[in-house]
Amino acid sequence: MSIPVLQCKNLTKAYHKYGTPVLSGLNVTLPAGKIIGLLGPNGCGKSTLIKLISGILVPDGGSIEICGQPQGEATNALVSYLPERPYFDPRMSVSELIAFFVDFYEDFDSTRAQKMLADMGIDPNAKLRTLSKGTKEKVQLILVMARRAKLYLLDEPIAGVDPAARDYILQTIIGNYDPEATVLITTHLIHDVEPILETFAFMGYGGQILRAGSCDEIRAVEGKSIDELFREVFKCSVNS
Repeated sequence: MSIPVLQCKNLTKAYHKYGTPVLSGLNVTLPAGKIIGLLGPNGCGKSTLIKLISGILVPDGGSIEICGQPQGEATNALVSYLPERPYFDPRMSVSELIAFFVDFYEDFDSTRAQKMLADMGIDPNAKLRTLSKGTKEKVQLILVMARRAKLYLLDEPIAGVDPAARDYILQTIIGNYDPEATVLITTHLIHDVEPILETFAFMGYGGQILRAGSCDEIRAVEGKSIDELFREVFKCSVNS
């Protein structure tokens, strides 16, 4: 039996000492070699979970294991994280960012990054402050996917890009990760992302996994798309 890429047990997180927990006793296991959609209504804790896995936030309770090891400095190096919003210094050029990633991450593949930049028509000498919001997000995705990580955490990877670029970005995700690695995607654009998803997990308020499974099995057995199933499960809260 292979070791899961990610295993969270009884994970709890609240942002205020006496506030209602965003995550309360969450249990989730992710296998290797899958592209997984983490889907749920606004405020259910998807981004919080991603930040906990990436090491940006510290859980109030429970445990996180990555590739069979307790989360720590060594496991953080196995994770490549794409936040919902760009965070780089706008004075830097794209090529300076690539040089920074080469120095910082041993698993960063600069050749892969340069190819993706060329495919997207992005000038490596351009300063970030001169780029559109969508192009900045493309650059950030390129930097994340150019690493040879074990777990990719992509928080809304196509939310800020035009529809014409979404297909290429989704193909970039498929074509630029190790088949033994796992990609976890949070998104509200389920219809657009669904073609690349292999499995899904629906997260409800309080961070509980309400339903999870194979996308192909849902289509074959229930005759529904994941987008249709999502709307059915969250029919009272999907627009909240």
